[in-house]
Amino acid sequence: MDLGLTGARVVVTGASRGIGRAIAQTFAAEGADLALCARGGEALDRTAEELRSGGAKVVAERVDVAADDDLDRFIDRAAAELGGIDVLVSNVSAGSSTPPDQWERNVAVDLIPFVRMTDRAEEHLAASERGGAVVLVSTTSALHTGPPSGAKAYGAVKAALNHYAAALARTLPPKGIRVNTVSPGPIEFAGGGWAKRREQEPEFYAAVRDQIPMGRLGGPEEVARAAVFLASPAASFISGANLVVDGGFLDRV
Repeated sequence: MDLGLTGARVVVTGASRGIGRAIAQTFAAEGADLALCARGGEALDRTAEELRSGGAKVVAERVDVAADDDLDRFIDRAAAELGGIDVLVSNVSAGSSTPPDQWERNVAVDLIPFVRMTDRAEEHLAASERGGAVVLVSTTSALHTGPPSGAKAYGAVKAALNHYAAALARTLPPKGIRVNTVSPGPIEFAGGGWAKRREQEPEFYAAVRDQIPMGRLGGPEEVARAAVFLASPAASFISGANLVVDGGFLDRV
């Protein structure tokens, strides 16, 4: 299927590794032009160079999304250098660790930047001749309270994000902008949290894996394909969806 993304102008935050990197790679394979940001400068540079070597146009910038000026400047630069914005993908997260300030950190890194950048990019998305699209990368931890979620900031803040994205999905379509969410289950990649758990907490890792009917954790590319589809014209009548990519992990109707 041709997703109709050739020449699309795509912004991806948190794009240096894991799911964000896979999303950028998948958009590039579809012929899109990219503006990428992340906190990790070296990893971001490697990703950008890899994509450029494959022929993609890539704008890359190290950005602390919790710093308002940095994020606003990046969105403005992306629109200027790409000639507009057709797709906005939010993939930033403070993660699920539990420092004393976990609630403040998750709100500052996960929630507020999504609100700010959707607002900042709205006029560009509304001007898109293709139709603007926003994709929020959330988590199944926002949809249940059992392991590995629990009473932590990560799932609760992502649940708030899901609510906000769903509300945008009803208010922005009259402006030509669709909004959808992708919720990955446990996803494993080198250097990521689940790879570390496999080494450091093998019993916990195995217990979660055994709850997944497919018998394995997912890969970043499997989430990326779902996100890119929702962002594409192939999903032109989908707004307000929360596409769960978890191998059947969640037990729900």
